[in-house]
Amino acid sequence: MILETIVSTVDRDGRPNFAPMGITLEGGRVLLRPFRTAVTWKNLLETREGVVNFTDNVLLFARCAVDAFTPPHRAAHRVRAGILEDACSWKEFVVESQDLGEDRGRFLGRVVDEGRARDFAGFNRAKHAVIEATILATRLHLLGRERVLEEIARLRPLVDKTAGAAEREAFDFLAEHAQRWRDAG
Repeated sequence: MILETIVSTVDRDGRPNFAPMGITLEGGRVLLRPFRTAVTWKNLLETREGVVNFTDNVLLFARCAVDAFTPPHRAAHRVRAGILEDACSWKEFVVESQDLGEDRGRFLGRVVDEGRARDFAGFNRAKHAVIEATILATRLHLLGRERVLEEIARLRPLVDKTAGAAEREAFDFLAEHAQRWRDAG
């Protein structure tokens, strides 16, 4: 099962990166499959460590995905990457093996520390819609502008019916990003 998370890594100079990413947990291991063009790919090759952050704050997913946003975070315990201040829980990992493949890599990490700050509040339909819109926004170059805008329009009723203020802000932010991308193309 793929779990939607925000993965934090650092480059060799210690600059942080926070990227939404679907991961798979396999026992005490975490499997990450970043695209070759992603900063996460480069950082995992350089520093071979990171933190998988589990959060129910979908605005963080949206901002980290398309805005080169560095959210509030604190130092991890065993690796150099950061723990989100708004993480419900996290898993710190070190990369044990990698398969660089063609377009996407497979980085298998061993969990070296983990923690929990609070309960995961859960996702309603609007939060799910924001997660889907986040994925779409990161794949504009793959799916095409019109398809992404159509899918975002299809998700809009879920947000209109069930969102709180943060979910509306996140969804509108992503819709505007896709619209600007389309207009710029």
